[in-house]
Amino acid sequence: MKIRAIFRSLLAVPAFIFLLSAQSLNAQFVVDQVIGVVGSEKILLSDVEQELLRMQMQGVTAEGDMKCSIFEEQMIHKLLIHQAAIDSIEVTPSMVEGELERRLRYFINQIGSESALEKYFNKTMTQIRADLRTSIKEGLLAQQVQSKIVENVTVTPSEVRRFYRDIPQDSLPIIPDQYQVRQIVMYPPAGEDAKFAVREQLLDIRERVLKGERFSTLAVAYSEDRATATRGGELGFMSREQLVKSFADVAFTLREGQVSQIVESEYGFHIIQMIERRNDQVNVRHILMRPSYSPDQLLKAQTKLDSISNLIKSDTLTFRQAAQMFSEDENTRLSGGLMINPQSNTSLFEREHFLPADFYVIRNLKPDEISQPFESRDEHANVVYKLVMISKIIPQHRANLDDDYAIIQQMTKMGKQHEVFMDWVKSKVKTTYVRIDPSYRNCSFEMDGWLR
Repeated sequence: MKIRAIFRSLLAVPAFIFLLSAQSLNAQFVVDQVIGVVGSEKILLSDVEQELLRMQMQGVTAEGDMKCSIFEEQMIHKLLIHQAAIDSIEVTPSMVEGELERRLRYFINQIGSESALEKYFNKTMTQIRADLRTSIKEGLLAQQVQSKIVENVTVTPSEVRRFYRDIPQDSLPIIPDQYQVRQIVMYPPAGEDAKFAVREQLLDIRERVLKGERFSTLAVAYSEDRATATRGGELGFMSREQLVKSFADVAFTLREGQVSQIVESEYGFHIIQMIERRNDQVNVRHILMRPSYSPDQLLKAQTKLDSISNLIKSDTLTFRQAAQMFSEDENTRLSGGLMINPQSNTSLFEREHFLPADFYVIRNLKPDEISQPFESRDEHANVVYKLVMISKIIPQHRANLDDDYAIIQQMTKMGKQHEVFMDWVKSKVKTTYVRIDPSYRNCSFEMDGWLR
């Protein structure tokens, strides 16, 4: 394990995401002892054993003395925690709880349900949460300190070119096929009758809850938000900023157990039930329903796109002009329908970045060819119809400056951040109390300065 890899993982995500698994499986075998101290922070034998077990569970191949590498990673981590105390850096309970709920949602989605998670770890959800809180808090503190150390690092174009010139070519990533795509989007006309029908159905469900039926059971049966329906509609703890405004405005007014009236948002229509409120976060359940479209309404959107397609093919309008005039997607209309990849903030998409319905059409197109109208979904999972056109296809290749400048720029910046960070670590170790147990003093650490 290289310190450079440690640096990247610490900067990207809070440390020890899988600590819970290791604790559960290994706790009965580890007799704990303090094997290191960095400043005021202790490193336990169980910290190293748990991380080693996690890596083995993930199939990581051992390189050299893995325990020594993990121990050095722990010392860097504790150095950051120690610095956080010196700088009076804090994380709010809501930050910890928000990250805690995010990780629990991940675990629950992986294993299927809360009860399955409890059975897997042989612990209650309360105990599972308690196990995670400390490591999450430390991870968030370490992130903040490390981000502060490298926050002013920038790279110049000449540094990017020099990095690209000096790096071995086989160390550059392989970039899959990439697509630049423009779209024209139409929403089916939502009739008032369809909206009225949804409201009536939600009012009936709300009445059933008020008469004693379980909200969670009805969410499983009726909610169109399938990501949360499997959890009885539960969202997990979220702040006001994480929720759309109309939803948040109602959710934050509810008392525990109270069920809202119908709430309309860009996602559709909801009823909401308060589970618990903690400071500036709420955990609620919801049931989402959307208006149903008649075949005639869907046909209207498709027919309109057919007419627009004919204007483009007859050279009356360019695709870009048609998108600016007719597209109902405000995110892409002004840019002539140019789609922006939210994962990279560029106009280039890899296959897995597209919705399946979109890529099924795009894969058969040539550059500048226009698709037939097809049904898709917007970012809120609402039904839309689209025309798409490929502006450019970049075939699979090894990263280069012409096509992938942003990727190489980021690699250059990460390298420079690593150097700045390691300079900080070396300087800080000189002025920080470090004690290493004799059982680890024979380790060949990658960084000098730990042993003195």
